Amino acid sequence: MNQTRATRSVLATPGSNPRMIEKALATEADVVMLDLEDAVASAEKAAARATVAAALREGDWRGRPRTFRINALDTPWFVRDLVAVHDLAGGQIDLIVLPKASGAGDVNTVSTILTSLEEPGRQDMVLLDVQIESAAGLAHCEAIAASSPRVASLVFGPGDYAASVRMPLAAIGMPDTWDAAYPGHRWDYALQRILVAARAAGVLAIDGPFADFRDLDGFRRSCLVARALGYDGKWCIHPAQVSVANEVFSSTPEETAWAEEILAANAAAEAEGRGSFALHGQMVDAATLRMAAATLARAARTGA
Repeated sequence: MNQTRATRSVLATPGSNPRMIEKALATEADVVMLDLEDAVASAEKAAARATVAAALREGDWRGRPRTFRINALDTPWFVRDLVAVHDLAGGQIDLIVLPKASGAGDVNTVSTILTSLEEPGRQDMVLLDVQIESAAGLAHCEAIAASSPRVASLVFGPGDYAASVRMPLAAIGMPDTWDAAYPGHRWDYALQRILVAARAAGVLAIDGPFADFRDLDGFRRSCLVARALGYDGKWCIHPAQVSVANEVFSSTPEETAWAEEILAANAAAEAEGRGSFALHGQMVDAATLRMAAATLARAARTGA
């Protein structure tokens, strides 16, 4: 499941608002995430658990993973989020988002609690999308990615990460005047390291949100940067962003046609006993074949 589910768009919605949950589930987002963390005020968190559980149990998820985000381990809500939602949802949970992971121990703690809650003999374990959004999380992201078979993806959290490393930032995930002062892309190191850690562990990599949901051109540029690096998708904070993310993180017809042509030409070359060949004036080698296979795998995940 880790590498086969589509994650082009992960739409976050407040877990305390049934109307917004219903609207989110009606979108074409690949993943809808019901949030108990940042989107819910402290005074509403306890009551929101029942709202989230009812949506997990009764909502029309249309085959998508039933997903919610707990509060971080260093908060007073963490354990009750896990236990209460699990029990109230009747086990109807496929994926949990773990925020602000600082090391492998955080993942192992959540995994141990889930193991104690899950019904014996359950075929599919509850998976974890783990957010990397602090200096400690980035420093340990390789260990986090490989810490448990429950880890399905690493997710970059630019806002909390910026606060953790004391990076000046006007709005989450968006360029500002400070970007002109730095000779490069300010998120490059974090994005590259998270991506490599995810791929080394065989899990997915998802980029974080872009705060201005009205600036779809800016959101598209942010998606394109992540897609250029190799990311599988991006968080969305508004339904208007979903179609852009779905488009950018899908294989284009041209990319798919190129991959199919490469693999067909390779099959013909092998049948003729040729170990290497040129196509359209370019040499095709084993690395080219792996790139083509990866392109078709993305197309299969996204239905392209």
